[in-house]
Amino acid sequence: MADIVPLIHIENKIYIIRGEKVMLDRDLAELYMVDTRTLNQAVKRNADRFPGDFMFALSREEILSISQIVTSLKFSKNVNAFSEQGVAMLSGVLNSPRAVAVNIQIMRAFVRLRKVISENKDFQKAIQVIERRLDVHDRQIQLAFASLKSLFQSTEAISQKHYSPGGEKKMGFGKEKKNH
Repeated sequence: MADIVPLIHIENKIYIIRGEKVMLDRDLAELYMVDTRTLNQAVKRNADRFPGDFMFALSREEILSISQIVTSLKFSKNVNAFSEQGVAMLSGVLNSPRAVAVNIQIMRAFVRLRKVISENKDFQKAIQVIERRLDVHDRQIQLAFASLKSLFQSTEAISQKHYSPGGEKKMGFGKEKKNH
């Protein structure tokens, strides 16, 4: 059976706002094929089913911030955001076969998103381990170069002292001439 809405289409409508993964009322209304106004009226009639961690209204600043991505929001006065639990509650409030089918796809999208984030965290940890190792290696290489530089400088100083072409004593077994 073909999915009623492709997962990628749903995933592109999940935003992180206030540290929560949420979907906007407009996007949900589009997926459920109802007007945004109809969706929000159903939520108002069942307000007790939507506590603050299930649904919250966006501030004007949040709306303006998101409107850079979702241009249709720029002139919206009220926008509601629904968490995964709020979305799950919506299918019971809307009570239509499409709402149930779309809701199943949305739940799959949230699960897939959690999996991607989890895998990403593992990947980030591996990168941090490699970066730490590289930092240690960088310090070791810097020390090695500093030691080599110091060695070359001291060798240069010794060679200038004993072999300078300025008329210092020559080395050898020949007799010294005394100035009388």
